[in-house]
Amino acid sequence: MTSPMQQGKLTVERMCRLAGVSRAGYYRHWAISAPRQEETAIRDAVQRTALAKRHYGYRRIAIELGRSGLVVNRKRVLRLMRKDNLLCLRRRPFVPITTDSRHEWRVVPNLARGLVLSGLDQLWVADITYVRLLEEFAFLAVVLDAFSRRVVGWALEDHLRTSLATKALDMALQARCPVPGSLIHHSDRGVQYACREYSARLDAYDIQPSMSRIGNPYDNAKAESFMKTLKQEEVDGRAYRDAKHAREAIGAFIEDVYNRARPHSALAYDLWY
Repeated sequence: MTSPMQQGKLTVERMCRLAGVSRAGYYRHWAISAPRQEETAIRDAVQRTALAKRHYGYRRIAIELGRSGLVVNRKRVLRLMRKDNLLCLRRRPFVPITTDSRHEWRVVPNLARGLVLSGLDQLWVADITYVRLLEEFAFLAVVLDAFSRRVVGWALEDHLRTSLATKALDMALQARCPVPGSLIHHSDRGVQYACREYSARLDAYDIQPSMSRIGNPYDNAKAESFMKTLKQEEVDGRAYRDAKHAREAIGAFIEDVYNRARPHSALAYDLWY
């Protein structure tokens, strides 16, 4: 009766006398039950807010409770949400996997580590990345000359089959015609680069294959750097309708911007091309 009682009405002392209990006993009972009731009320408010706003974390829940007139420390909100398993879990955006190294094909050693380059067509690096379209994903395979960082071959398709990687390699072979036995081709351990079809292409031109260690992108850093540049300067913020639209836009960026207007070293113009 004390919580809804308005001031000026029956006092605690008067009610204790009418009920036949001591005032000290009433206060001892209140000291035990009041914190428990307050904890239950706050817990109920936290649960209601967390279920109504499922994407809120404990900090935003504490702010919402404060707006409703219930001042609660955010650490207390965190404790209650953790106890009731109400913590908001971040969902990472879906990213397609472009490298599948769990295969039975032959894995070759890493020949690119510590290699000092002195000219073109001594080391090619290859990689595959995804490109987000309006309703699906496309995949881009590139082959770069590690000395000049020029993109010598590329292909973009809506699949991750071996033909994607071989198409980029065929473009590079037709454009550069490397001297047999003088070139190392470095890639990750993905199935597209380790399969028989891709290895046959390399063997036909007497190109030595090389592969990175699992989960180590540093050996293929130049290809990774190109992918980052492509995403930042061309792909991010664009809405490609389909693979054909993406192929035209990315192809224009590679040929007209990256390869022509972006010399990555102090190479002479004739050596760059």
